[in-house]
Amino acid sequence: MDNSTRSQVDPFIVMDVMEAARRAEAAGRHIIHMEVGQPGTPAPAGARAALAEAMERDAMGYTVALGLPELRARIAQLYGTWYDVDLDPNRVIVTPGSSGAFILAFTALFDTGARVGIGAPGYPSYRQILRALDLTPVDIETAAENRLQPVPADLQGLNLDGLMVASPANPSGTMLDRPALAALMDACAETGTSFISDEIYHGIEYEAKAVSALEISDNAYVINSFSKYFSMTGWRVGWMVVPEDHVRVIERLAQNLFICPPHASQVAALAAMECDEELEANMAVYRTNRVLMLEGLPKAGFDRIAPPDGAFYVYADVSHLTDDSRAFAAEILEQAGVAVTPGLDFDPARGAGTLRFSYARATADITEGLRRLARFMEARQAR
Repeated sequence: MDNSTRSQVDPFIVMDVMEAARRAEAAGRHIIHMEVGQPGTPAPAGARAALAEAMERDAMGYTVALGLPELRARIAQLYGTWYDVDLDPNRVIVTPGSSGAFILAFTALFDTGARVGIGAPGYPSYRQILRALDLTPVDIETAAENRLQPVPADLQGLNLDGLMVASPANPSGTMLDRPALAALMDACAETGTSFISDEIYHGIEYEAKAVSALEISDNAYVINSFSKYFSMTGWRVGWMVVPEDHVRVIERLAQNLFICPPHASQVAALAAMECDEELEANMAVYRTNRVLMLEGLPKAGFDRIAPPDGAFYVYADVSHLTDDSRAFAAEILEQAGVAVTPGLDFDPARGAGTLRFSYARATADITEGLRRLARFMEARQAR
């Protein structure tokens, strides 16, 4: 049988790196994981306990397509706490991870061939999901002086049907402040361009709170997830907030594409939202790790970096060290025992000269990883 043209998407290179690291570990090596974009911690203890108790009394069958009403209400409450936004719970849709939300958003908003702008560097699955839906991803080459975030001038002449932004961003960790986010949203409103805000790293911020698109306008799709701040990557539960008149459209799609989000994950997610002490303890680790990375990477020789505002990544320009980041990452894995992600995942045009380092793991791992990177670079320079 032949495959469809829409199935011809690029591989997610970080997953290939994870597999190479797994093989090295299976062969008996100790690998430090700086490639993985996920917390090293499990779901909060309160979430796991709540699910264990619920499973004794509930069959965990289908929920309604939009998600458990009590979870939708609690998510709406979060917007009041974090952003002082009074959000109608009826606008909240629980999804099978943020990936499910992207599929729903792109399907609801765009027809075949629509042009959707995404910042480069940016999360690679935006591009591949768009392609799989017969949509046209338009890479917007962002500038270092704009902290690798798009600005309205970047949109001129692109004739976009939609724009996807992420703040904090993956892989850079940079954020859009309120004026910058408002300027992009205003530019999209003027041209009738649909605006989608990926906010899955909200809660993981350092010197300033991330701004939600909902603080500026209701005329946007906002996507979030329990994967990052709530430390629930494998549970596959996220959410989206849409304009009131889009809810029924999303509901019909969700009913048919997914039936519902995982019931068990929704129960755990609801309880996770009450685990502030444990979640803030995770944040303390990220803060410590961020300081170590911003001190240790330049000392090791990775000195072309910008401090991340949020998330748990450092994106480094290594174009003075290599023109093949994939081979360079493989060399680092083989010789230093540290797994890092080549920038080709995030920026097809410039990613051959960049690497992403994640610091989501335990502090002891970050310390050891930096030691190994310094030793590797010292040996490499001596050759």
